Amino acid sequence: MLIGAHVSAAGGLDQALVRMQEIGADAAQLFVQSPRTWRPTNHKPETIERFKAERSRLEAPVFAHALYLVNLASPNEELYRKSVETMCITMDVACQIEADGVIFHVGSHRGSGFESAVEQVAAAMEEILEHSNDRTWLLMENSAGAGGTIGRSIEELAVLYERLGRHERLGICLDSCHLYVSGWDVTERDELDRLVAELDRQIGLERLRALHVNDAKAPLGSNRDRHENIGEGAMGEKLGVFLSHPAFGNLPALLETPGSEGHGPDANEVRKLRELCERWAG
Repeated sequence: MLIGAHVSAAGGLDQALVRMQEIGADAAQLFVQSPRTWRPTNHKPETIERFKAERSRLEAPVFAHALYLVNLASPNEELYRKSVETMCITMDVACQIEADGVIFHVGSHRGSGFESAVEQVAAAMEEILEHSNDRTWLLMENSAGAGGTIGRSIEELAVLYERLGRHERLGICLDSCHLYVSGWDVTERDELDRLVAELDRQIGLERLRALHVNDAKAPLGSNRDRHENIGEGAMGEKLGVFLSHPAFGNLPALLETPGSEGHGPDANEVRKLRELCERWAG
């Protein structure tokens, strides 16, 4: 398993790869613009070229994460259009840097119901997918399930997958914390096997392109999206059950934990995850 982490791109996209190496990670996830504003970043061509050259040298998987502000299910037309336009820009930049995918949260229907939002979300994703390419896929992430968020179940993700005609560049990213707090006890092998079988039946394991590996601050089934550092949350040592599943063996495992100082994954988190993988290997 390739151990990766969400790293800062402050100072230029290429700096994300510098930070990835500094913490000992094998793969990277980054924002391609500030996560706190809708305004896109104007990346210099030379920065993009440096990123591509270094990424090629390292042969490291790289993923962009869409802004958390994005809500493709929003009933607010202005927010909806901002979300679609921002996602298209994110996908364009991800293609320029030859990322392996753009990971995103579908958003929340704000209580109107999943079925009421499906067509709107599918239309948005169809527009965004036009900006993808054979290397850079669009990856739906499962949600923790709070506040009407879409993707709390494999079934909801599968409905969108079908509505998009099983698009050839549409995939999945599974988050261990989100699965756990939405009611899937992925620390138990039998239940994890059922999850993997359901994903394979409804979407296909070949569409699973990345993992987010996070412990959970909140208990099983709480629907509270709060990540904890490796070994310090409700999942603890048994997060290794999730990591050691044969279906996940060749996937990038991307940390989104707070880190020792609350600034995101650090070298200690990478070390702990790698050691956890080793303890549960075989």
